[in-house]
Amino acid sequence: MKDYQPVADLLKERVILVTGAGDGIGRAVARRLAVHGATVILLGRTIRKLEQIYDEIEQVGAPKPAIYPMNLEGASPKDYVDLARVLDTEFGRLDGLLHNAALFEGLTPLANYDIELWYRILQVNLNAPFLLTQALLGLLNRSTDASVVFTTDRVSEEGRAYWGAYAVAKGGAETLMKLLASELETNTPIRVNSIDPGQVRTGLTLRAYPGRAPEEWIDPEAALATYLYLLGPDSKGVTGQTLHAQD
Repeated sequence: MKDYQPVADLLKERVILVTGAGDGIGRAVARRLAVHGATVILLGRTIRKLEQIYDEIEQVGAPKPAIYPMNLEGASPKDYVDLARVLDTEFGRLDGLLHNAALFEGLTPLANYDIELWYRILQVNLNAPFLLTQALLGLLNRSTDASVVFTTDRVSEEGRAYWGAYAVAKGGAETLMKLLASELETNTPIRVNSIDPGQVRTGLTLRAYPGRAPEEWIDPEAALATYLYLLGPDSKGVTGQTLHAQD
């Protein structure tokens, strides 16, 4: 998908929510979605970072985004219901949902894994995408062409040593994607897919490989074509698939 060339107004009048929008891939995707015409809902835990990307989007003359501060690690089911209620009032529908937020604290053998950290990582990387999707299904159903995109990682498929709860959660999220795609394929306008961004220059990659130079990894901007494809109309009819952004 690196060669995909989106038209300038690909996402015109679409409303798309991006989790983890304040940093890394989430920030880059949110900015690019807005440039292509989307009204982007910036969800993240750090207001300062969300305000920075908000300003960047406004400065390029893209549709005015919205900020929704939310800490997925501590959010309760009611918090997701409240979010859905706010989005219903402000927008009335949702055309796209990108599960980009992730928690990763480094490589650790299972024998030494901190139990509290295990729970925290599962909460952000698996439970939160489930709760958020479930809460927003009603709004997604009001779209004529809605796209839900999960973020996966090859370390889960490979069962790579020391990746612990992160790999387990990503494997679970991949199964969740397939279940949702199967359940929603008939009689709904919602398609569900996953993206594996590969090793991109983000905080997560740098924590996983602290001895490697940051220049070894590609910039997040270079991995965005697949996100635009799946969140835009050109992928209509594609569901239950995992796409690799760097293939």
